[in-house]
Amino acid sequence: MFGRIWRYIKAVLGFKLDQIEDPEILLQQAQQEMREAQAKNRERAVQAITQKNNLQNLVDQTEKTIANLQAKAELALKNGDRDLARQLLVEKGQYDLTLTSTKASLESVVETTEAIKVAIRREEERIRAKTAQALAMKAQWKQAQIETSINKALDGMTTDGTDAAFERASAKISNARSESSARTELAKGRLENKIAALDDIGASTAADAELAAMEERMGLAPKSAPATTTPGHVTSTTEIDRQLQELEARVGGNGSGGPSA
Repeated sequence: MFGRIWRYIKAVLGFKLDQIEDPEILLQQAQQEMREAQAKNRERAVQAITQKNNLQNLVDQTEKTIANLQAKAELALKNGDRDLARQLLVEKGQYDLTLTSTKASLESVVETTEAIKVAIRREEERIRAKTAQALAMKAQWKQAQIETSINKALDGMTTDGTDAAFERASAKISNARSESSARTELAKGRLENKIAALDDIGASTAADAELAAMEERMGLAPKSAPATTTPGHVTSTTEIDRQLQELEARVGGNGSGGPSA
C-alpha cells in the first residue's frame, strides 16, 4: 500500500517537474517576466519625466519671478525709491540662488530621463528580439517533439517477423514445387518404361509373325503338335477354349446330354 502511494507521489511530482521544465512554459514565463519588467521600467520613466517637467515648470516660474522683480526694482529706482529697489533686488537674489539650484537639478533629471528613455527603447528592442527568438524556439521545440514522436514510431516498427514468415513460406513453396517436379519426373519415367515395354512386345510379336510367315513360304514351318500341358507350362486361353469345345462335342455325342456311365 505504501509503495503504491509512494509511486503515485513520485509520478505526480515527476509530472509537475516535467511541466516546470517544459521549454514552452519556460519561454512563456520569461516573456511574462520581461513584460512585467518593461511595465515597471515604463512607470519609473514616467515618474522621472514627471519630475523633470515639474522642475522645468519651477525654473520657468522662477525665471518669470526674477524678471518681474528686476522690472519692479528698475521702476522703483526710476521713481526715486531706492530702498524699495534695494529690497526687490535682495528678493531677486534669493530667487537667483533658487533658480541656479533648480537648473542644476533639472539638468541632472534631464540626463537621467534621457538615459531612461534610451534604456526603455533598448528594452523594447530586446523584448521584440526575445519574442521573435521565443517564437522560433517554440517552433523548434514543436519540431523536436514531432521528430521524437516519429522516431519512436519508427523504432517501434519491425519487419523481422513478417520477413521470416515470408521466407519460411517461400522455402515451403519452393520445396513443394521441387517435390512436385520430382514426382512428375518419376511418373514420367514409369510411363516411358511402360511404353517402351509395349513397344518391345509389339516389336517381338511382329518379328515372330514375320518369322513364321517366312518359314511357311520356305516350307520350313514345323508341324503343329497337339498342345500338352507340361509342368511349368501354362496353356494359352485359346487352346483351353478349343479343348473345352472338343470335350463338349464328345459329351454331347452320347445323346443323353449328361455324363456317361
